[in-house]
Amino acid sequence: MVDPKALRPGVLASLPELEDFSDQGLADKIVDAWALSLSETEFERIEDMPGSANPDSPALREGNQATHVRGVALLTVALGEELQRVLGPLGMSRDMLYAGGALHDLGKPFENSPANQARWKADPGRTGLPSIRHSVYGVHIALTVGLPEELAHICGCHSGEGELVYRSLLNSVVHHADHAFWAAAEKGGLLDVDPSQLWTKTG
Repeated sequence: MVDPKALRPGVLASLPELEDFSDQGLADKIVDAWALSLSETEFERIEDMPGSANPDSPALREGNQATHVRGVALLTVALGEELQRVLGPLGMSRDMLYAGGALHDLGKPFENSPANQARWKADPGRTGLPSIRHSVYGVHIALTVGLPEELAHICGCHSGEGELVYRSLLNSVVHHADHAFWAAAEKGGLLDVDPSQLWTKTG
């Protein structure tokens, strides 16, 4: 296992907007979270993972997982700020909007790990496939580094698991930004998929 501290510069390079945060303590925890998540796998950068919603779904023809994570973070900021411009204050700061988008797929290194994928596929009846999805593993990482519960909630419930709970306001914005990213990539012809199979499972 790589020392997470060694991976921090790469995370900052992947998410440059963190340098503009008003709350640098929160920005540091986001970096800590991604560095820890990566350190428990074969990956050293968010860019090392394919740009796909799930390991079995089409990937971006150009771009990688950092493209998706950063894209959702920026979409979440834009959507949240414009909603508040029209509806009035909803209590969502720019820092928290970006944080929610940047952290939603925090558990993907675990789910995308080649070693984990090989182990699960070898005996899915015993391990499950996957044994633990990125959404659930993201909660573990978020709470381990001391991120607030409302951000751990986004990790755990931005995707299908969120249909079983009442999503928070911030999580709802992230959820829609996530779906908008994949819908735009699909409809824009940016996914490595046969045109006859134009349907994307989002994660």
